[in-house]
Amino acid sequence: MKRRSLIAQAAMAATLATALFAPFASQAQDNKTLRVVPHANITILDPIWTTAFVTRNHGYMIYDTLFGTDLAGKVKPQMVDKWSVSKDNLSWTFTLRDGLEFHDGKPVTSEDVIASLKRWASRDAFGGVLAASVESYTATDAKTFVIKLNKPFGVMLEALGKPSSNVPFIMPARIAATPGSEQVKENIGSGPYKFVTAEYKPGERLVYVKNEKYKPRAEAPDGTTGGKNVYLDRVEWVIIRDPQTQFNALVAGEVDIIEQPTFEQYATLKATPNVKLVDAQPDGLQYIFRFNHLHAPFNNVKIREAAMVAMGQEAFLRTQVGAPGMYKFCKSMFPCGTPFASEKTGIFTGTANPQKAAQMLKEAGYNGTPVVLMRPTDLASIAKLPLVAKQQLEAAGFKVDMQQMDWSTLVARRAKKDAPDKGGWNAFMTAWTAGDILNPLTMSMLNTKGDNGWFGWQDDKTIEEMKGKFAQAGTDAEKKKIAEDIQLRAFETVTHVPLGQYNNPAAVRNNVSGIVPGGAQVYWNVKKN
Repeated sequence: MKRRSLIAQAAMAATLATALFAPFASQAQDNKTLRVVPHANITILDPIWTTAFVTRNHGYMIYDTLFGTDLAGKVKPQMVDKWSVSKDNLSWTFTLRDGLEFHDGKPVTSEDVIASLKRWASRDAFGGVLAASVESYTATDAKTFVIKLNKPFGVMLEALGKPSSNVPFIMPARIAATPGSEQVKENIGSGPYKFVTAEYKPGERLVYVKNEKYKPRAEAPDGTTGGKNVYLDRVEWVIIRDPQTQFNALVAGEVDIIEQPTFEQYATLKATPNVKLVDAQPDGLQYIFRFNHLHAPFNNVKIREAAMVAMGQEAFLRTQVGAPGMYKFCKSMFPCGTPFASEKTGIFTGTANPQKAAQMLKEAGYNGTPVVLMRPTDLASIAKLPLVAKQQLEAAGFKVDMQQMDWSTLVARRAKKDAPDKGGWNAFMTAWTAGDILNPLTMSMLNTKGDNGWFGWQDDKTIEEMKGKFAQAGTDAEKKKIAEDIQLRAFETVTHVPLGQYNNPAAVRNNVSGIVPGGAQVYWNVKKN
């Protein structure tokens, strides 16, 4: 009886200890799990097929790059150990660093790199300019590859270290063999996190776990360069569409980060205990209006000009952002405050002129064809823009059919070349980080290769030729002049309309530290106390 009593007492003590210490064990485990509300729902997981930022961010979780770009804009090696250039600048030799391994256990080889670069170049504006200068790719051994050029390409490292959409992520060759026009079916990279396919619930949750075999560089993290050290066991992207529900979850500690709070929430967030604002994109973003160049009415450049003149930045910025100090007027296609920003913008003033636009529309022979304008209702950072666009276009005499959908549907639909009344579209609005639009080679809207260009499919050989000259320019002054000429040509052909700059800091719990600013939301170096 005494033995039974001792056993019972021991069992009770164990149960009590478990009850007492379970919260602490749970808390310790929770400190190794970061929960993030991404700025948009994600249904497309291929960061080469789409330029959507949420997919780019997913790419940074699981893939790695040959080079990265620091916050000051300097390109530094990432997967590459060393490289050299021939005296005639026509042969570039790269050697990968030791210890690179894909999540399926296979080593990263030169063949994987070459296949990945070819697929990236088939989709990306900068990659396309590089491809036009490439004579051949050669894998000289498992870790060394050579890019042989038919003409000098002075921005090789800038291309390979491009920090934003489309990023030249490295995939296994068998996956990179997927045509750029199709989405990859597997999510296997060599990056700091592994994607947990079994726990992926579209519209609800994405899960990433630490890649235990990843070998980070020794340098300090800076932008997309340096050591990608992982201090977490698990990162969960929690899809919450309602801004107030996002806010409540952050305050309750149910999530740790909201990537893009609504602008109306900033005043409250600044006064909320245990919450701070962190801007991972300190150079800001730019809103744009994008035309479909294939279908009426915007297959007529004169009608595109009228639409551009009808739109003014002030109304867009006040309506969408509103928060003082978080937006600014900038009519340049290249971000104001950056090297290629220019006031030379042709007929575009950035100020709405409905009377002039109406006259231009009449002279262009507009026949009332409806403009199918897509509006993403669940992406708070841009959801109000189409409302302003509709108002300004209608003031100039356009007929606008604004169709509402979620962002993931818009991203899928904008890839369709069908006529607007057959499931296609005429226009949509989006935003780009400053890093995406710093120069003519990084700007997707200047990918004017027709059917092989960016969504909207403008066909303009002049812009493509000018981009080639920019890539070969030998001095900063030459590049500046060519960039201005390209901008003037872009306004002349109305590739798109820039609608001002803004900042949209993340809301972060105070116990989260180590977020690396760099133009993209990345989650290496992050700690949770």
